[in-house]
Amino acid sequence: MKKILIIGAGFSGLSAAKALSRQKSEVDVTIIDKKQSFDFLPVLPDCLGRRVDPGCLAYPLSEAAKKLKFTYINEEVTSVDLENRKVSTLKQELTYDYLIIASGTETNFYDNENLENNAFKVDSVQDISVLLSVLKNKNFNNYLICGGGYTGVELATNLRKFLRGNRKKDKRIILVERAPSILGPLPEWMKKYTLENLRRLNIEIFTGTSVERSELGGVALYGGRIFENSLLIWAAGVKTASFIQKIDADKNPQGRLNVNSHLRLRQNCFVIGDAAYFAVKQSYLRMAVQFSIYEGALAGENVLRSIKGKELKDYRPLDLGYIIPMANNRSCGLVLGMKLKGFIPTLMHFFMCIYRSYGARNKLRLFFNFLKGL
Repeated sequence: MKKILIIGAGFSGLSAAKALSRQKSEVDVTIIDKKQSFDFLPVLPDCLGRRVDPGCLAYPLSEAAKKLKFTYINEEVTSVDLENRKVSTLKQELTYDYLIIASGTETNFYDNENLENNAFKVDSVQDISVLLSVLKNKNFNNYLICGGGYTGVELATNLRKFLRGNRKKDKRIILVERAPSILGPLPEWMKKYTLENLRRLNIEIFTGTSVERSELGGVALYGGRIFENSLLIWAAGVKTASFIQKIDADKNPQGRLNVNSHLRLRQNCFVIGDAAYFAVKQSYLRMAVQFSIYEGALAGENVLRSIKGKELKDYRPLDLGYIIPMANNRSCGLVLGMKLKGFIPTLMHFFMCIYRSYGARNKLRLFFNFLKGL
């Protein structure tokens, strides 16, 4: 029986475990994750504006382990030795026959300790719960969100809905983006539509700058502008886990590992999900839930094929599109090549999230939470 180690129990890691569970008699699967639950990250912004209960977004990994029949170790990986097939945590060293790295990404503060200590992030159910508690119990004049990508836009619109629901309509929300425009490489029609909606919600947009520091309740931008009595949410980029940074392999600036067409980094090591950097024609695959799930399934299958001495399958990504859900239901997206605006992409976001979430009880609770938040 071959020993399979999976680092990370997110979308890709659990998808790989599910694929491997079909051949349980041939493999012994262990998942290592520093968190105790699978957190449904795409809905975290909705916990603000739509008042989605964070509790319905967390699925205990102990339950997932029972269902998919893998061993779950609640520890943080500190290093990986690909040559000797060893994975180390603070408590132990584990050996493997095959390794699947599915550790995802985390917020990148770019080595700025001041921001890391004073800004809120939204990486987990615990993070959004802490942020909600502060928003409910403290009053600020300004709310700054650093990062004008998908997450920053979602957070800004949901924050506006939250503040209006708590009789704080006059509070300033400021979206700060270092690049010349928000939403990076997305189509111009989508940027224009989103900008118009943000302005409709009285959300200010500062581009070409970033947050320098946050202290004593004030937030300072590069160039000297200071906002007193402010709350700062950081959504300005991600990076891979620290142990990945130590691996001697080709990586992109975010630290994502460059994999081949089989999602393989080394002979007995596969990398999937947001930890992987996969080439598509002249570009690379963006980070998205749909890709993570399909990569996990293929990596699990390729491990089994490798054990049996069969030819490995190539990963052929199917891009169904993407949606930017905004809390006032003026969402937008590109799905199956079609441009979508308004309430329809909002509904598509809801139903896809319910479909992708884990646990029947969580699915049901999420459905009713969405109904209340419309």
